[in-house]
Amino acid sequence: MTTGAPGTVPRPALLTFLGGVGTVTGSKFLVESDHARVLVDCGLFQGLADLRRRNWRTLPCDAGDIHSVVVTHAHLDHCGYLPRLVRHGFRGPIVTTPYTARLMEIVLRDSARLQMETAQHANEHGWSKHRPARPLYDDSDVDRTLKLLDPVPTDTPADIATATRLTLHSAGHILGSAWAHLTLEDGHTLAVSGDLGRPGHPLLRPPVPFSGADVLLVESTYGNRRHEEETARDNFADVLGQVLARGGTVVIPAFALDRTEIVLHELTRLRRNGRLPAEVPVYVDSPMALAALDVYRDAILAKAPELRPEITAAGTAALSPEPFLAVRSIQESMDIAKAAGPAVIVAASGMATGGRVLHHLRRLLPDPRNAVVVVGFAAQGTRARDLVDGATVLKMFGEYVPVRATVANVPHFSAHADAAQTVDWLRAAPAPHTTYLVHGEPLAAEALRDRIDETLGWTAVVPRSGEHVLVR
Repeated sequence: MTTGAPGTVPRPALLTFLGGVGTVTGSKFLVESDHARVLVDCGLFQGLADLRRRNWRTLPCDAGDIHSVVVTHAHLDHCGYLPRLVRHGFRGPIVTTPYTARLMEIVLRDSARLQMETAQHANEHGWSKHRPARPLYDDSDVDRTLKLLDPVPTDTPADIATATRLTLHSAGHILGSAWAHLTLEDGHTLAVSGDLGRPGHPLLRPPVPFSGADVLLVESTYGNRRHEEETARDNFADVLGQVLARGGTVVIPAFALDRTEIVLHELTRLRRNGRLPAEVPVYVDSPMALAALDVYRDAILAKAPELRPEITAAGTAALSPEPFLAVRSIQESMDIAKAAGPAVIVAASGMATGGRVLHHLRRLLPDPRNAVVVVGFAAQGTRARDLVDGATVLKMFGEYVPVRATVANVPHFSAHADAAQTVDWLRAAPAPHTTYLVHGEPLAAEALRDRIDETLGWTAVVPRSGEHVLVR
């Protein structure tokens, strides 16, 4: 937007949906007022090839013209495009919470490593159409990105651009996660939910309730589903018991941030009540997950207010299902295959799009004694989604691997609120002028739109990718 003449009344801000629309990845929402451009979230597209190709497109405005970026939390689909933005010239502050800033360093360094390894492998083996294949970004881009981090505490207003004020409120999704409330130049307000946690999150307190805004963007990942938490916990324990009893191994693809901690907390509970035998080792095979686990342990020792009081009272033992074996090196990861007897392996990535979990899947999927437990949302185009949908073969490392192992889908371990919980988060607030359903696949977004309309009587819309709307 062009700058108005001095003394003129500010025009309404323009909101553009650059990602996180019709999909659960690539969240990016550009807010432009007369004197400020703010990007809320800066996520990487994942899953289907058509989505991943969007990471290579340029944004509709110059990166150098964006004054600041707000990041709601450290998952790759909300922060993973930042080094690319910096490579293209962004130099403003990246505003987020302190724990998100710590976790983002882990996530972005791992992402750059994977980008560079993939490009190197493609060049060595000639499987890319690009000559040469290049990473989306590299370590130097991440170094420059981390220097721009500007952590602010929750519930504390902060000026982040000309006539633009931000307040972050705890979202209860992962450690450090927040929903954002922006007051814009013309006085109108915009809220962005980021990813909302479920009230029953075993580690974190529930999200701070929505308090109102003129325009609201709310996630819809589970907009057409309901979490059955007790049933899910029983199913999880039953699968473990059956597989371990027949001498098999359970592999759990888990996101390195929060999902690994939730799984470890549940395994700790099962160990204590005898449903996970003491002689069965639990391996955590993800340097990234282990680094994030250290941040969670620091938060527990610091008694971070977003953690549940029973977790801080229990201390770090809440996340330690002994015998708990941290697998850091590649050789240690390879040695797991040589270990005799049943085991539980927790490894990234959660949607089986990359990482060490692929090596375990290639080894374990052909044996019917084993099982794969998918413990969170699996997006279209990912191997985890293929497994949940009943794939009989899975392609990895240039070959097809037969799927003879048991596949159990336990999505209720997700750290996302379900449809009813999302509506409950909204219920006490006055109606926004418009509520936009984002960060959800089409059926989920449409279902939550209809539920909000019918239950609350609010004007709810599923926007289109690239659509422009006014904030008023």
